[in-house]
Amino acid sequence: MEKKTIMLVCSAGMSTSLLVTKMEKAAQEKGMEADIFAVSASEADVNLDSKKVDVLLLGPQVRFLEKQFAEKLGPKGIPLAIINMADYGMMNGEKVLMQAEELMEGN
Repeated sequence: MEKKTIMLVCSAGMSTSLLVTKMEKAAQEKGMEADIFAVSASEADVNLDSKKVDVLLLGPQVRFLEKQFAEKLGPKGIPLAIINMADYGMMNGEKVLMQAEELMEGN
């Protein structure tokens, strides 16, 4: 299976780092190769230009940016979603990873 790149975007890139760690652990347990990383909203464009991103997940605190990202990602065919508030609050890496996988499968 080819390595997947999952980018999480939040306001500062800090609160999501724990979620990234939990998602990486869940991916390892599934035997899934994934590059999972978090960036601040202001760093997102640079990363989209420099990496092949397979899916982008927005933290609930930046849900207001969804339309702006949808316009950027649409032409690139990159799926986008807002992380479920409960899963984010509980730092449920397994559920958020499943959300990312479902988006990639549907694409």
